[in-house]
Amino acid sequence: MAKYLFQLSYSDAGQQKILKEGGTSWQKTIEATVRNLNGWMEAFYFSFGETDIFVIAELPDNVSAATFSLIVSSAGAGRIKTTVLISPAEIDLVTKKVIVFQNPGTTGPSG
Repeated sequence: MAKYLFQLSYSDAGQQKILKEGGTSWQKTIEATVRNLNGWMEAFYFSFGETDIFVIAELPDNVSAATFSLIVSSAGAGRIKTTVLISPAEIDLVTKKVIVFQNPGTTGPSG
């Protein structure tokens, strides 16, 4: 499964929901949504500043992550930003891949 960081900046309607329902209600709702997509939520935090909520979750694939983003944003909760997280072990695998790349317009391979 892939790991994602979701950053939510809530709308006016989202702020009203927080004031009415509280923080743990949102956490439970987000966690249930992640579970419904066959994933699990690793972390959920509120924050000060431009981003109001941070969620780290593992989901089966990018389609599931996009579905999560659309569900949350279409509910009027706010604007959501999705970032794919890459583990150090995955970066180790990246460094072991060998490919030949030729820049367009050049005569020989580079890299």
